[in-house]
Amino acid sequence: MRRLFLIGVPYLWLLALFLVPFGIVLKIALSDTALAIPPYTPTLDLAAGWAGFKDFLSQLDFENFVWLTEDDLYWRAYLSSVKIAAISTFIALLVAYPIAYGMACAPEEWRPTLMMLVILPFWTSFLIRVYSWIGILSTEGFLNQFLLWTGLISQPLVIMNTDWAVYIGIVYTYLPFMILPIYATLEKLDGSLLEAAEDLGCSRLQAFWLVTLPLSRPGVIAGCFLVFIPAVGEFVIPSILGGSRTLMIGKVLWDEFFANRDWPVASAVAVILLLILVIPIVLFQRQQQRQQEADA
Repeated sequence: MRRLFLIGVPYLWLLALFLVPFGIVLKIALSDTALAIPPYTPTLDLAAGWAGFKDFLSQLDFENFVWLTEDDLYWRAYLSSVKIAAISTFIALLVAYPIAYGMACAPEEWRPTLMMLVILPFWTSFLIRVYSWIGILSTEGFLNQFLLWTGLISQPLVIMNTDWAVYIGIVYTYLPFMILPIYATLEKLDGSLLEAAEDLGCSRLQAFWLVTLPLSRPGVIAGCFLVFIPAVGEFVIPSILGGSRTLMIGKVLWDEFFANRDWPVASAVAVILLLILVIPIVLFQRQQQRQQEADA
């Protein structure tokens, strides 16, 4: 009974917080737009029972999903979101790995303090932290004033309302999600493996490349997922720092829901976005499982 309970709790959690909301969004995506509250006409009537389900199957159409393929705004938004999220994830990895490596190599009594410094930004509102970058990146911001004062530039840089501002905002916001998994992996690394590699003739750089980096791969993969997944659907950062010229699917989704009040199309956008994120993760996990079985 206890074993069944332990197995059942995660599935109930998944059912309540993922499958049921996904089913509701999918139902709206298959509905028709209407001038009503809410602004759609459901094609599936659960109150009608089996008869309503049969009517739903007979009237089933994917016009909202077809509409996404006919307007290039949506697929351009998907591609732009994936590009921005991928570049931001790569930059975050380049910044986070040395930080995590330094934390793992620091004296043990300093590690809790360094961990606290990493998670310290979470004590401040997410919205305030994003807004603060306006005062840093704007034409009259601290960054331009500092660069002008040092003489490195002769005129202010235009960073706000560009993709670079979005990259900076995403990397800053999600950097702890990249640092912590990598640090957790590096902290558990057996130092005797590095000593053995050096005894066998490897330099410190070769030992890092051949031992540390491969063994930290699980943390790197986890960190990349934790940054890439929310970055794809990000709305606040591109709206505040990217301006109207930055095209991301989160902004399109917001406009469809609240500006156009086209809930069926917005739900179709959300379903496709979820599939874009979930399917590669599932395929990757299956590939990892097959690799582990082959190695065993």
